Amino acid sequence: MATPLRFRAWQKEALAKFEARVRPDFLAVATPGAGKTTFALAAVRRALVARQARRCVVVVPTQHLKLQWAAAAERFDIHLDPDWKAGDGLLPSDVHGVVVTYQQVAANPGELRRRVAQAFVILDEVHHAADARSWGDGVRRAFETAPVRLCLSGTPFRSDQSAIPFVRYVGEEAEADYEYGYGEALRDRRVVRPVYFPRINGRMEWTSPDGETHTAGFEDPLTRDLAGQRLRTALDIEGEWLPAVLAKAHRQVLHLRRADPRAAGLVIAMDQDHAKGIAKILRERLGVRATLATSDDPGASKKIADFAAGDDPWIVAVRMVSEGVDIPRLAVGVYATNTLTDLFFRQAVGRLVRSSESVRSHRAYMFIPDDLRLRLFASGIAEQRRHSLRKPDRASHEFADREAEPRDAEADPDGEEQISLFTAISAIPLDESGRPLEIAPVDEDAVNAGLEPIPGLVDETPPPQDPRRAPASPGLKAPFGLKAPFELTAQIFDEPVPAPEPEPVSEPTASPRSRKRKLREQNSAIVAGLAHRTRRSHAEINAELNRRVGIQRVTEATLVQLERRLEAARRWLEGR
Repeated sequence: MATPLRFRAWQKEALAKFEARVRPDFLAVATPGAGKTTFALAAVRRALVARQARRCVVVVPTQHLKLQWAAAAERFDIHLDPDWKAGDGLLPSDVHGVVVTYQQVAANPGELRRRVAQAFVILDEVHHAADARSWGDGVRRAFETAPVRLCLSGTPFRSDQSAIPFVRYVGEEAEADYEYGYGEALRDRRVVRPVYFPRINGRMEWTSPDGETHTAGFEDPLTRDLAGQRLRTALDIEGEWLPAVLAKAHRQVLHLRRADPRAAGLVIAMDQDHAKGIAKILRERLGVRATLATSDDPGASKKIADFAAGDDPWIVAVRMVSEGVDIPRLAVGVYATNTLTDLFFRQAVGRLVRSSESVRSHRAYMFIPDDLRLRLFASGIAEQRRHSLRKPDRASHEFADREAEPRDAEADPDGEEQISLFTAISAIPLDESGRPLEIAPVDEDAVNAGLEPIPGLVDETPPPQDPRRAPASPGLKAPFGLKAPFELTAQIFDEPVPAPEPEPVSEPTASPRSRKRKLREQNSAIVAGLAHRTRRSHAEINAELNRRVGIQRVTEATLVQLERRLEAARRWLEGR
């Protein structure tokens, strides 16, 4: 390996437990930002070196995480192909494995099943195997014959409907073979940031689906359906509540950028239209051009990678950045979604806890509506933080176990026609005295008597734009390099982009994955030239070139075979 890696104490302990296991399955639950990917790749490398496995298959929730895992694996000299598809046939002999999504597994579990008899399987954020019945069934069929299955999660999870394959349960709770929580990570220092939860109240007015008009603040007790409508009204982009919260959060970003010029914020939106509306508010009211990452954008992964490596102050997303994505410079969040489950909330907060190598003393801030349900979720995280950061003689506060909401607040069994009658009228941010926007003075649950202020929270009026941020090209990237020898960084998962003048494929600093992608592009381009010159079809030319180098298809070719194929095509084009 070119770069020696230092492991955290928990990673060493988890590796020892993993290697001492007596079952093929191992579930590791570790708080976001702790280094689950590094732990898993270290386990894979050891298994490959010891010849306990011949291949590796990594399963992830999203397309972007495929790129992130493949890039992270390169630090371990492990070559994972994130572009492999079931129809591509055999893997090239110079590839250690593939990265696929749960959706890909569900679509063709039989193809993967034929390839995992000697494979090390990693199921990242394994609770996603329960997102759809077909996903869980596909995961079981594809990997039940694999000799090693390492399951990872950033949050302890429940079995709400059907048990997740390869996970042991005690009652309804998944039983981890190794668990490393947020509180432990805080105590270990320099692993994660402490997160604080500024709460913002307001006065909302809306018309419910039955045509009745309601007015309520977040402190008013309501039924579950009305509470969901109140929250949707607050998050409406036409009201004043959401713009005021964004302004407050932007002030906090500017404050943090005094110490770290790359500190940034994340807004988690309800849906794609909502995300676009939030980006418009940031642009028109605060003079900030935010990165927008939505699932309908084929370039979303590239945008996330550019944002991670750059210095733009804000990114707005729906679920694209809610889980697993490593952007250590994120330190401020706005929870602007009506998805109300403890699991989703913790995953969202997990985007902010990753410790930044450049500024170790950062705190993180997640701005939330002062909704009782969100307070309860936040209080569980805040309690761990208080126990980890308080002095030993301070009194602790106990919180009762609370079950997460099983679905979004505005899920309505009566169907879309009923939902369409809902109308948000106004949403004004207020404090308890009826004055304009005021941040709740504490971030603890209402039942907690030990009130404490939120440290480092700014309240001054900000300049309209960040004075430290000069206009920059959206594609501008920071220099490539690891910030820490044991932690994934933004630059690692930057997807290679074809340049107008490509560098030679023999460039020593290029990773095997990047070189292979470039060679495939060059092979494809020269085939087009040969088709034009010879008047033969692309299929005929590809078949002839494959025959000359002894392969069935390009996707099965090694780096050496791709280079030989390209050279054969050049000789053919030149008439030699």
